[in-house]
Amino acid sequence: MKRLIGLAVLVAAGLAGCDWIKSPGGEDVSPPAALTEFSASLPVTRLWARDLGDGAGKAGLRLRPAYSDGRVFASDSSGSVAAFDAASGAPAWRVDLGQPLSSGPGVGDGLVVVGGIDGAVSALSATDGRQRWVARTSSEVLAPPAVAAGVVVVRAQDGRLFGFDAADGKRRWVFDRGVPLLSLRGNGPPLVADGVVYAGYDNGKIVALNLSDGILRWEQTLAQPEGRTELERMVDVDGELTFGRGELFAASHRGQVGAITPDNGRLVWSREFSSTVGVALAGDRLVVVGVDGAVAALDVRSGAALWKQEGLAFRWPGTPAVVGSHVLVGDFEGWLHWLSMEDGSFAARQRQGDAGIRAAPLAVGDVVYVASAEGELAAWRVGG
Repeated sequence: MKRLIGLAVLVAAGLAGCDWIKSPGGEDVSPPAALTEFSASLPVTRLWARDLGDGAGKAGLRLRPAYSDGRVFASDSSGSVAAFDAASGAPAWRVDLGQPLSSGPGVGDGLVVVGGIDGAVSALSATDGRQRWVARTSSEVLAPPAVAAGVVVVRAQDGRLFGFDAADGKRRWVFDRGVPLLSLRGNGPPLVADGVVYAGYDNGKIVALNLSDGILRWEQTLAQPEGRTELERMVDVDGELTFGRGELFAASHRGQVGAITPDNGRLVWSREFSSTVGVALAGDRLVVVGVDGAVAALDVRSGAALWKQEGLAFRWPGTPAVVGSHVLVGDFEGWLHWLSMEDGSFAARQRQGDAGIRAAPLAVGDVVYVASAEGELAAWRVGG
């Protein structure tokens, strides 16, 4: 049976000799950087906030929200799925599936799809929340499903990718790729673009599959496992992949961040950088968050470093989101930090609450939607 390890435990194991404190999960890690004062240059306004229920709780889940056709959709670990008007936050519908959920929602083709801890996949109508079908995978579903062109793609924790028919939930295909004995708990969501499914694996590889039938198109190694112990050989590609400017971008733990050609999987460039939360693309800049909390911007053409912000060291910033000319990350104390895309300087800071921000913020135009670990969904507008 595959053994899973929490990120906080992993980081703590690599920081022997530092001044240690307790992380939110109780593990020994280096102390988080103190928040420094600065003159805010970006106006940020809180538009609305809604209670989702228990949120992710202490399960370490990344229950990111999703957007479609003027609505924001969110899930709760206790089993509820809800839809809200994106502009006002007015509730549209809420349903209780009666079973614990472990993934954020995926949306598309008129569906809202969520995964559970027992491998169940539930598809709901995006209009009114009525259940359309239920399918089953082989293990816990931690990543939001992807829905495109009549196919629902679901990533299971044991390494299998499933393709279900969006109309009735019947299985179309399954792709099975082995995973290491020891890995981080969690998976990056599958990414679908131009009829191809891209997914990162715990062995440091990226795969590309046909959306229609799940047949492997190519496989590329982003990070090569090295070391004498299983812990040292962990190179999980657990963060979110990003597609843009004709290339696929990804990052791995204890490994590399790099650019890959989507047609044949050729590695265009890579550089050493350890990340578990993935990357975000903004024009000619790729933003990546390291396991040590540093936020960096790289040139998308070469991977050259453009700037690095270390003011959030060991504050556990999550997946970055690009909002206009700024990048947003949340930390373990519920603070939201907007950084200038130009030089990485702090432009604004707001606190959503005491609970950590684990899920990726969702940017739609000049509004960003953020779900906290304790189940508060809030909308923030930047620029006034």
